[in-house]
Amino acid sequence: MAGAERYCPVSCRGEKSFAPTVLRNGAIVVWLLLLMIASVCETFAAATIRIGYPQPSGAMLPIWVMAEAKLDQKYGVDLQNIYISGGARLTQTLVSGDIELAATGGAVINAVLSGAELTYVAASVPTYGFSLYVRSNVKDVPSLKGKVVGLMTKGASTDHGLTALLRQYNLRSGQDVKVLYLGGVREGLAALDRGIVSATTISAPTTLMARRMGYKELPNFANLKIPYIQLGIVAQRSFLRQQPERMKAFLRGYIAAIKVVNEDSDTSKRALAKYLATSDGAILDEAYQAYRGIYPKVPYTTEEQVRSILAVADHPKAAGADPKEFFDNRLLKEIDDSGFINELYGRR
Repeated sequence: MAGAERYCPVSCRGEKSFAPTVLRNGAIVVWLLLLMIASVCETFAAATIRIGYPQPSGAMLPIWVMAEAKLDQKYGVDLQNIYISGGARLTQTLVSGDIELAATGGAVINAVLSGAELTYVAASVPTYGFSLYVRSNVKDVPSLKGKVVGLMTKGASTDHGLTALLRQYNLRSGQDVKVLYLGGVREGLAALDRGIVSATTISAPTTLMARRMGYKELPNFANLKIPYIQLGIVAQRSFLRQQPERMKAFLRGYIAAIKVVNEDSDTSKRALAKYLATSDGAILDEAYQAYRGIYPKVPYTTEEQVRSILAVADHPKAAGADPKEFFDNRLLKEIDDSGFINELYGRR
């Protein structure tokens, strides 16, 4: 119609078209969605937890099973198990922040006494979990006098264990019995076989290899029933303050993994086969049976365990240290109080 205005949803007289506005708003929505996706991805990336362990030992079963059975993902973390040989080196790696957690034993005590801001958040193997294997010229513990014993690293669990054992026979480690630090269980067995040492500390499954080579056990330290933290979970205190939910997510998965280790041999041996890189059924059974049932359902750290470590530590501050300063059960207790563990085990 002549002179009639064209229809426009928004008046076209001197005003901007609605279409660019729609496009502009759409772009903003897309941009916001991308930000949300990036935020979610960042959250998942932040859930990654790197945990170091010092020896290829059956004692590490809970962290290995946690990854193998995907219990880490079930409870909201992505667990990366990293082998870092030796307790001292592992502790240094944790202090530097290159890993978030360490599965380790008594080596942490000296680091804390020297000022490191580390703490136990769980105690998984609450006594010594290795054996002393000896050559034929060693008949009993007193006959170690004047001989050389191979240990892993200074200030670590094997060092503490030998000190505790020798004290029962009025012998002094490093004086009455010489000590050679070898770094690992396999290195210890090799030194024993070559006659470099007369005895060495060995954990399962290397214990089976030692028996196959003709060496005898003297003794199994677990039979001494000395309170200790052979394997605990250690974190920086700052990590607990800044990432408590992330730490609790790990602990839930870890507690669930302990249940699997104590009850499910198939899954446990599958994890052992992967991390020990062997399909030898006897070796897998040795590693599994040595630790099955030793892990407490709720792996609280106790003053008695820490006091036992302090009693054999060679640090000058050890004698006057307060055991309560070395562990933090707070997050573990929160999980326990929430009913998580009762629900996990089907209790009401």
